[in-house]
Order: sequence, then structure tokens, then C-alpha cells
Amino acid sequence: MSKGHERHMERHHGLSLFGKDLVRRCSSHCELCDAQGVKLTIFEVPPVGSAPDFEHCLMLCETCLEQIQRPKLRDSNHWRCLNHSVWSSVPAVKVLAATMLHNLSENERWALELEEQLYLEPEEQEWLEKVELP
Repeated sequence: MSKGHERHMERHHGLSLFGKDLVRRCSSHCELCDAQGVKLTIFEVPPVGSAPDFEHCLMLCETCLEQIQRPKLRDSNHWRCLNHSVWSSVPAVKVLAATMLHNLSENERWALELEEQLYLEPEEQEWLEKVELP
């Protein structure tokens, strides 16, 4: 077994330990679009450290996850859900929502207007400046 595969499996195992707490926190809803009754996956908001960090994790539906990982598939209407998630009390949700807003604001007026209203705590703003998504 390769070292890269071993590290991936260790990270996956570490993340899976957060699963129950994350599901409890999100009430089995996608933390960005609020979809329920769908498969949820743990997503780590970059930058990620060497060990999994609960504070960087959130639960996403397959639609949100795929559109984050594959920008060419983004449907801007799906992301209108950010009107709600940018006000989350969970910093990871707020930072990821702000990142997506920023990416959408170049082409979507509604996203630019919402981004202008957004308030981030100083540590959230610092985190936002370090996030890199595909």
C-alpha cells in the first residue's frame, strides 16, 4: 500500500469520527443549501492542516459538493441558497458560503449585492482570504 493511500485513509478515518457530531449539528441537512433527505458528505474548508479539524468541516449534499469541486458545472440559481447560509453561526459554513458568493459575484448581480452586505468576524475574514477552491 502506498504512503499517499495510507495518509488518505487515515484522514478519511479521522473525518469519519466527526460524522455523528456534524449530522447532529446540521440536523441532517446540507449546511449550504439546506437540502434534506439526501446523501451528505463531510467537506473540509481549506486550508486544511495535517490532521482533520472539526472546525473546518461541514456537511454538504452531492449537488453542492460537485459544483464546488467542478466550477464548470455551477448553476448560479442553485447558489441563491447562500442568502441564508452566509448568516450561519458556524464559521466553516459562513466562510465557504462567502467564498462561493465571491466566485459568483463576478457574473451574478444578486451575489455581488449579498457579498456587499456580508459581515465577517476578523478571524473569518482572515480564513476567507486563505481559501482556495478549484
